[in-house]
Amino acid sequence: MVQQHEAQGLGVPDRNRVVASLGISSPRLLAVDLDGTLLDAHGEPHARDVRAIRALLDAGGKVSIVTGRLYSGTRPTAAHLGLRGAVGCVDGSHMVSSATDSTLMHHSIKGGHALLLRKTLAKTGPATFLFARDAIVHDESGEPYLGYVATWSQDVRRAERVIDHDVWTHEEGLTAVVAVGTVDQIAATVEDIQMYLSEAAQVAMFPIRRILGAWGMVVRAVGGNKGSALQWIAEHEGVAMGETVAVGDWNNDIPMLSIAGRSFAMGQAPDEVKKSATDVLEETSDTGGGVARVVEDVFKVRIP
Repeated sequence: MVQQHEAQGLGVPDRNRVVASLGISSPRLLAVDLDGTLLDAHGEPHARDVRAIRALLDAGGKVSIVTGRLYSGTRPTAAHLGLRGAVGCVDGSHMVSSATDSTLMHHSIKGGHALLLRKTLAKTGPATFLFARDAIVHDESGEPYLGYVATWSQDVRRAERVIDHDVWTHEEGLTAVVAVGTVDQIAATVEDIQMYLSEAAQVAMFPIRRILGAWGMVVRAVGGNKGSALQWIAEHEGVAMGETVAVGDWNNDIPMLSIAGRSFAMGQAPDEVKKSATDVLEETSDTGGGVARVVEDVFKVRIP
């Protein structure tokens, strides 16, 4: 069942109230998040959601993935679904053709900005993971956290020392940097980034729920988020924003849910995420079927 926000008293923004009341006359593009939306806790898609996406593609609809994962961690699901269009990876920092595996657009941290970031991380000392060239690079300090970061990519490589790795000076730059440490380590790193790199990098810190006492941080180049990714994909596919539909479950999905023509938050999503969407699903990532519900109710496609 899909629930409109007014009934839940979640204080939907005016834009969403208008869109929810009008609906979409001809939805054409479905954008789905992966972890917590299409994929379960084990990283596997639910069978009914897979059938729904394939049925939508067969009916002439367009489907894209917009995820925090690197493309190497996205490619298997895109192939399993039969996608051929553009997908958005690393929260909109890397746009890739799922048909050719080629880069279409890339926001990265490079040059002097990358060196400043390296200096900050060397000073504060958290376990650091470099997202670059579609791989994750780490050293011994990152070993305890591999289970946490491995969902982003299937290509995980160990280096002698991350701080000394040559990727910091590579012309392609860093797609993202993830760090894990104590709250003091992460807070100090974030403070330095905001002070010295605000024009080049965006950063977010958060407690890691599955690792007691650990805090995480994600740094990416400015200019990309899931909202900009959806805009880029829509333009690339020749679809108006009012014809887009998005499904997500977490805080990084908010820019996408807020800008889509119609948007759906998964049942387990935090209230802040639900407030950013036009609709809230009862289905969760545990039960599956949320994406299938959207395909049936919004795109009016029958699922075999």
